[in-house]
Amino acid sequence: MKNMSDMEIAKISKLEPISDIAKKAGIINFTTYGATKAKVESIDNPKGNLILVTAINPTPAGEGKTTTSIGLADAMNAAGHKTILALREPSLGPVFGRKGGATGGGKAQIAPIDEINLHFTGDFHAITTANNLLSAAIDNHIYFGNNLNITKVIWSRCIDMNDRALRNIIIKNGKTEREESFQITAASELMAIFCLARDMNDLRYRLDNIIVGYAKEKPIFAKELNVVGSMIALLKESFKPNLVQTLENNPALVHGGPFANIAHGCNSILATKTALSLADYTVTEAGFGSDLGAEKFMNIKARIANISPNVIVLVATIRALKMQGGAKKDELDNEDITSLSKGIKNLEQHISILKSFNIPLIVTLNHFVKDYESELNFMKKWAKENAVEFSISKIWEKGSNGGQELVESLLKNIKDKTEVNYTYDLTDSIETKMQKLAKTIYGTNDIVFSDDALTTIEYLKKNKLDKKPICVAKTPSSLSSNPKLMGAPKDFTITINKIKLSNGAGFITLYCDDILVLPGLPKKPAAERIDVINGIIEGVS
Repeated sequence: MKNMSDMEIAKISKLEPISDIAKKAGIINFTTYGATKAKVESIDNPKGNLILVTAINPTPAGEGKTTTSIGLADAMNAAGHKTILALREPSLGPVFGRKGGATGGGKAQIAPIDEINLHFTGDFHAITTANNLLSAAIDNHIYFGNNLNITKVIWSRCIDMNDRALRNIIIKNGKTEREESFQITAASELMAIFCLARDMNDLRYRLDNIIVGYAKEKPIFAKELNVVGSMIALLKESFKPNLVQTLENNPALVHGGPFANIAHGCNSILATKTALSLADYTVTEAGFGSDLGAEKFMNIKARIANISPNVIVLVATIRALKMQGGAKKDELDNEDITSLSKGIKNLEQHISILKSFNIPLIVTLNHFVKDYESELNFMKKWAKENAVEFSISKIWEKGSNGGQELVESLLKNIKDKTEVNYTYDLTDSIETKMQKLAKTIYGTNDIVFSDDALTTIEYLKKNKLDKKPICVAKTPSSLSSNPKLMGAPKDFTITINKIKLSNGAGFITLYCDDILVLPGLPKKPAAERIDVINGIIEGVS
């Protein structure tokens, strides 16, 4: 395996026919998409245990949360515990941008990795098309007389690509012009609706109740444009969870893909509940660190789906801890106990965050082959001194064989029944919800709302639209909203510049500082290393 790419490792792994994987999972109703992918009919009879995987604040390359999730599921199955994965689909933005794909790494991957990372079964395309159909209907209505008297449009077009040129544009519609902005599909309200809808009826209800704009102060709903039926037609097949497999031939349901920094960061409720209905254990993940994905899993997804994790796995890496301790990106492969000892404060804050939800917690260190023995010993000593349930995972290198220590730790701590201690009450004001989040999750009491944000808050209060969960959009690099503040900063200020009601999704988004909803490509994007050689896709990882 030494010096082999993820794609090369995947190529030498033998995949089973997807019908065999479906049988192993207990899935009866499915439609194959080629030999290794399938769409399955969702099931809503959850009875298994739910394992949530989250992480500390990551480096730009990520810390192996997906790799850990996949390897943990493989290790659980290897130990005789029927386990199914429930993961998010990759977005083409990161695939062609900076981070690359989202199918794990090393010996812990889901496959076929090139197909999953690229078009997969077309779910993102369907969501993008349905979103933009609604946009077209809005402008078409305005063009043909604007009988609804729309004075302000808040619904945005979307694209599954990093393209900064589309962030702010002017569109001409007959004799009228207006400002428009694209957002990445993974940050769109429609993606959130897709992932939070409990069934087809709930999907229709949520689509009907999207607020697309206003006639002065009166909200205009998507159902008034008479295209929700067409949107559902576009989403009908995509709404079924996708079945693939790990390199060790264990089932994985991969469905939906909202980002966690600018959306709620969790896979679809349908896929999660289907896995819980079929397996003794379901492993799922929430995007980025626990200050983003896990917080939103608890306060948004768990609330809506009426589910609760039986245990949480917090993933850390030595390189991320060193970065949080002040080490520079090009120094992360150096032995550096000083930075590691400073960065451990970040891990301690994430432990505090997760303990606030009253769910059993274990910490696992995702081992890198370049980790130094002195650094590993430091982590073991820290865990013992602080009574932290701790394991070292070598899943990337060894697959399921490298995850048995993690499995033992998990089974020792998992509880049959848990109940989430939510960070805030839905009846709290928006300001109170944010203050509770800031204090418990981010570690500060200093919140500033812009005049625009305060105006939106007053409107939502006045119209009784404020009693919903909040979804904070901020940097994933820091516990704060400033990507340069490392470790566990205190007494910093979070500024809420903008607030948007996502009425169909059922939450209110609070945008910190200058957070972007459409990323741009880096100077050397991953797209430059992807090619097709002799009919085989290369460079996707």
